[in-house]
Amino acid sequence: MDIKHIVEAILFAAHRPMTCKQIQQVFPELEQPELADIEAVIVAITADYQPRPIELKLVASGYRFQVKAELSHWVARLFEEKPPKYSRALMETLAIIAYRQPVTRGDIEDIRGVSVSSSIIQTLLEREWIKVIGQKPVPGRPSLYGTSKQFLDYFNLSTLSELPTLAAIHALNESNIDNPTTQVNRENPQTTA
Repeated sequence: MDIKHIVEAILFAAHRPMTCKQIQQVFPELEQPELADIEAVIVAITADYQPRPIELKLVASGYRFQVKAELSHWVARLFEEKPPKYSRALMETLAIIAYRQPVTRGDIEDIRGVSVSSSIIQTLLEREWIKVIGQKPVPGRPSLYGTSKQFLDYFNLSTLSELPTLAAIHALNESNIDNPTTQVNRENPQTTA
């Protein structure tokens, strides 16, 4: 059987992103293709799906099939459940951790200028968007927080370098102030009027 079809079927059936190594391990030991062959097949599958409404996307945890961003609002109608709404404080805390990691709770409080609720940190830990990555070598040894692969996967990133720059965020904020009719659609983060 064609390795391309097998890899495509594995990725389609997987309920989570998969790395090339994980795909390789699905094959029986004596039939395992080389990693380079799997990588070449993934490039070919990605090209095959270019004109289609779904894409093969590399995120932090591996490759996954997903609906293209410009069509996601249509597919979202299939799910009655509304995505959870997160408070501004939670999102600010997550942004500080993402951009300044590793950080302690005290560092976050210094940047925000207010105390950080234990429930905010707990929610981020439960969502597995952040994790404890060590302790700061100061008295009390406070936990150092950083983002996780689940954070990258949820926000459709493969690395932290794909986060928008602070300059781009400031430019977006300035354009929203200059044009109050501009909104950012949460399901498709492209600016719409």
